[in-house]
Amino acid sequence: MSKKLFSLLAVLVVASMALAACAPSGGGAPTVVPNTPHPTLPPEPPAEPTALICQVTDVGGIDDRSFNATAYKGVTDAVAALGVEGQFLESQEQADYETNINAFIEQGCNLIVTVGFLLGDATYAAASANPDQSFAIVDYGNNFDGTDHANLMGLLFATDQAAFLAGYVAAASTQTGTVGTFGGIQIPPVTAFMDGFVYGVDYYNEQHGTDVNVLGWDPATQTGLFTGNFESTDDGATFGNNLMDEGADIIMPVAGPVGLGTASAIQARGNAWLIGVDVDWTVSAPEYADVTLTSVLKNMDVAVYGQIEAVVNGAFAGGNYVGTLENNGVGLAGSFPDLQAELDAIIAGIIAGDIQTAPSAE
Repeated sequence: MSKKLFSLLAVLVVASMALAACAPSGGGAPTVVPNTPHPTLPPEPPAEPTALICQVTDVGGIDDRSFNATAYKGVTDAVAALGVEGQFLESQEQADYETNINAFIEQGCNLIVTVGFLLGDATYAAASANPDQSFAIVDYGNNFDGTDHANLMGLLFATDQAAFLAGYVAAASTQTGTVGTFGGIQIPPVTAFMDGFVYGVDYYNEQHGTDVNVLGWDPATQTGLFTGNFESTDDGATFGNNLMDEGADIIMPVAGPVGLGTASAIQARGNAWLIGVDVDWTVSAPEYADVTLTSVLKNMDVAVYGQIEAVVNGAFAGGNYVGTLENNGVGLAGSFPDLQAELDAIIAGIIAGDIQTAPSAE
């Protein structure tokens, strides 16, 4: 037998053995080849949103990295956790408030969240005219006009409590003995921060026998520095530079995106610190983390999320929510090991009502 013929027969024998191994035997189940892909199944249709949640911003816009953005985080958190759909409309000017609210009413939103004290009148009017529409408003309480709105939840925050802690930290940290603050527009949600800040500095002076001075705000007369807007970073830089020229080495701007201009000015000069507001500025504006001493936290996202959850669960009702140090609705960012024992005692005193954080209401 030739070598070529022998080789051919060998190949045929091996092939026949392989075919026999793969063939079904005795009527049993066919051999399953591992990793054989299953037929492609059509994708499941997306679940219907549990609710449509709509936010109307103030003029600072959705990307202000402060006020409006923090409130909308409550919406996006609910989108992820509760399966709702979230939308927003930005107000370019105050005349847009009513227009944007009405647009969302026509769209059939399950909850309309309006953000800011300046939207109070437009929100009240819409809530009165549309009793079956649920609303929540940040920084404006239900019954401010003497009428209880069963379809409106006011989301309020005792920011004076948290700002008091920031003032105390500022007084303990200043090297010049002078700190400063200014606001955007003189409205209660802005001046509450400034009240608490000054009271915190004063309390530090009382406890330590110091004389730290605060520029930009006098709680007794309710007079101080305001840019008149919540948009101009140029104004923020100007006010920040002016306060530093007067000796302030720690500044708390209460003006939304305006404060980013102050942060830039501080960073350029390199001899002062910023105190952020609404959200932790080391997170929202990390480019200024190196000049951010702390931030006064106003946990609007948590409050907004809570109202969305109530809507989804069919438990929404009108009234007022107040965020405090006690319920973690407000707080202070960062850690201060050398001051922590004092801060803990202050927090306990504020919660107990033994420490005053703002002028008494007349």
